[in-house]
Amino acid sequence: MLQGRKILLIIGGGIAAYKCLDFIRRLAERGATVTPVLTRAASEFVTPLSIAALAGQKAYTDLFDLTDEAEMGHIQLSRTADLVVVAPATADLLAKMATGQANDLATTLLLATDKPVLVAPAMNVRMWDHPATQRNVETLKADGILFVGPNEGDMACGEFGPGRMSEPLEIVSAVGAALSNGPLKDKHVLVTSGPTHEPIDPVRYIANRSSGAQGTAIAEALAALGANVTFITGPADAARPVGVKVIEVQTAQQMLKEVQNALPADAAVFAAAVADWRVANATDSKIKKDGSGALPVMEFAENPDILRTISQMSVGRPELVVGFAAETDDVLANAEAKRLRKGCDWIVANDVSPETGIMGGSENAVTLISERGQETWDRMSKIEVARKLANKIAGALA
Repeated sequence: MLQGRKILLIIGGGIAAYKCLDFIRRLAERGATVTPVLTRAASEFVTPLSIAALAGQKAYTDLFDLTDEAEMGHIQLSRTADLVVVAPATADLLAKMATGQANDLATTLLLATDKPVLVAPAMNVRMWDHPATQRNVETLKADGILFVGPNEGDMACGEFGPGRMSEPLEIVSAVGAALSNGPLKDKHVLVTSGPTHEPIDPVRYIANRSSGAQGTAIAEALAALGANVTFITGPADAARPVGVKVIEVQTAQQMLKEVQNALPADAAVFAAAVADWRVANATDSKIKKDGSGALPVMEFAENPDILRTISQMSVGRPELVVGFAAETDDVLANAEAKRLRKGCDWIVANDVSPETGIMGGSENAVTLISERGQETWDRMSKIEVARKLANKIAGALA
């Protein structure tokens, strides 16, 4: 995802500065290195020590630290990063940026940098709506400054409206987009995720035990490499990926329709746990017990095979089709048989037996199977699995 990327994070003096603790952690999860800089006001909300501990880097605060000037200097500090992020970007910081002020370390770095700058505004709604702030925003946008947010919602001051800083994962996605000049730029990748819910009646359904976490991680990893991602998900528990096109569905039939509508694509990753069967005689009214002990009669029909349908397209088939095989017995043999039966290029096989804790957990242990053979990866976080798979896909499409 953001592996090896260097982010210079300038933290402004607002209550939203506390979100930077989680933001730094999220960037680190994705392999980025964060160099933090705090304004004097920011140090009133979060401590340099806590920021430095999470970043694993010294937190800079003073323009006139002679040791740092001798070793690095503010000019070098401003130019060794791949991206400069300002979060929270207060009304004061935006004004200083728009007028080219450089009276502390943060503003000096912003004026001296030759790298792209992304700001996440955070302020009271009336401050955001003020004509002076809006003039500054327009000036900065004209200068090429990138913006994420602000969001609308309740604020610490008790008011409601635009001015809330974007959530950490939203900013992470914006960072990925700002650095999206990656190996998958201009590539369209389709990702399915989550379970499908096949109705029995209006309140009951058949489903698989899928959280959707792996699919979300894959979509974010692909987007961070520059891909244009269409994410088609069933009703999963996992948060939806930010910065990609999200399409919500309920059933397997709906998922197939949306997949076909989303084509053409350069690659397709089918990580969804699609129910194999649906109830053909589902009712529009809730089924009631009648006291007789008799079970309702349900007639089952086989759901469409989305992976096989796309893999065996004669026209418009994605260049690379990746399936998932969640197995409990003879994992590799069953996964290889599935790859051959479906006609996909790769199968990502994993053991989802209850004792593994993988289904619904935060980790995964997979084997990537293709016509070239099998490649087993160590157990790792689903984010790391997604990152590794995304890099493999980028290599295949190069």
